[in-house]
Amino acid sequence: MKAFLCKQWGTPDDLVLEDISAPEPKPGEVRVAIKAVGINYPDVLMIAGKYQAKPPFPFIPCGEVAGVVEAVGEGVTHLKPGARVIALCETGGLAELVCTPAMMALPIPDSMSFEEAAAFTIVYGTAHVALKHRGNIKAKDTLLVHGAGGGVGLAAIDIARHLGATVIATASTAEKLAAAKEKGAAHLINYVETDFVEQTKAITQGRGVDLVFDPVGGDVFDKSLKVIAWEGRLLVIGFAGGRIPEVPTNLLLLKNAAAVGVFWGAYSKRNPQVLLGSLMELLQWYQQGHIKPHVSQALPLAQAPEALKVLANRQAIGKVVVTI
Repeated sequence: MKAFLCKQWGTPDDLVLEDISAPEPKPGEVRVAIKAVGINYPDVLMIAGKYQAKPPFPFIPCGEVAGVVEAVGEGVTHLKPGARVIALCETGGLAELVCTPAMMALPIPDSMSFEEAAAFTIVYGTAHVALKHRGNIKAKDTLLVHGAGGGVGLAAIDIARHLGATVIATASTAEKLAAAKEKGAAHLINYVETDFVEQTKAITQGRGVDLVFDPVGGDVFDKSLKVIAWEGRLLVIGFAGGRIPEVPTNLLLLKNAAAVGVFWGAYSKRNPQVLLGSLMELLQWYQQGHIKPHVSQALPLAQAPEALKVLANRQAIGKVVVTI
């Protein structure tokens, strides 16, 4: 099978496309013939050696795939060859075939394309667990979403709008803000042109927001503390801005606020039922027409490095996928 291998820490251009042996499913695993792969910012960090997980070389990047079950390992009874699935694997996605634990593969609705499925799991799962499980979002809450034009930002807007919250979206371009508006953001802030702190205070009449969804970190996190309302929650999703901020806890104390970490991937080992229950609810919402992933680009496997560079250069609106 064809696969992109990471043999050293570096950039997407350092990946090597090779023909390698197909993997065999172990007990409890399924082998999936991949049709589409979701590209995520942590994939770029992993290739550079800057992510929490550092797989041994060589490894195949990316872990969010959609495809067809080709073979099942011993003990797998709930999935059969031919089933269309979303599957999560720590690595192995940029390839024609991958083996993954059967419990991490879910059937996808007939109405969902492989491209949509590959764009769904991580960003919608992260946003859903962050807002509902960790953030305890309620109808009529006000939510500030940073990085609103990216995949996880748009997913957060889509979910929050469905749950009845009012969304304030920040992004760097008119195109990204237009995508946020289409998903349901009620207020749009171009943070390049204006101060999001002052704009947010004006929109909320000085009250602040109940929740902040922050995949950026750095200065954005620091400034977001200024717009947290009484008993507000600042959801720490990631650090796309580069700098990991430090929390001035006196500000949390004065507002009875909380900074809440959201490491979605850790649930696969620590509490998979949270992750699986979340995805089941999300897939139900998709079938009911309440939410829909935004796929801005779909590139073939041979152009996988280009897809990764779109993420690295922050050019993506919504999700970028690789098709096979």
